[in-house]
Amino acid sequence: MAPHINGSVEVITGSMFSGKTDELIRRLRRAAIARQKVQVFKPAVDVRYAIEKVTSHAGSDFAATPVEHAIDIYVNLNKETTVVAIDEAQFFDNGIISVVDELARRDIRIIVAGLDTDFRGEPFGPMPILIAKAEHVDKLQAICMVCGEPASRTQRLVNGKPARYDDPVVIVGAAELYEARCRKHHEVPH
Repeated sequence: MAPHINGSVEVITGSMFSGKTDELIRRLRRAAIARQKVQVFKPAVDVRYAIEKVTSHAGSDFAATPVEHAIDIYVNLNKETTVVAIDEAQFFDNGIISVVDELARRDIRIIVAGLDTDFRGEPFGPMPILIAKAEHVDKLQAICMVCGEPASRTQRLVNGKPARYDDPVVIVGAAELYEARCRKHHEVPH
């Protein structure tokens, strides 16, 4: 398959449990059906399900290469690759921004998935800049675990209670530590 005529950046974002990784995997499967050469990268810190796969909370998965730093994507990139996916991009250093820009300049389609905000409701890592630079952004919503309305926030729980604002920003986990909440029911005690 020939490379894309123009590189592009797509961002899939939203709260935890909104279906970001499922949507990423759906796009990757379509690219594979179209015989495009796909490579997937994820931060090495994300070991929740499988080390060499991106895995959604619903159980879908796709082979992936874990990397410590954004710059490591270059080292692991195959020259035939036409589609690069990056899951959990919020965990990467800001170097991911220049990596994504450079790959798009090389006429590669980049699909980035990640949380737009942390548990405090604050912009998360490099995601705001990636969102601003992308040609296409999809912000997905989950379901609030309190009221059932659409949820755009990630609530961290510590012993069943909302985490405090000054708690560490990065704690990798799933349903045992986090739940989706709407704006009204998202709590961050100061």
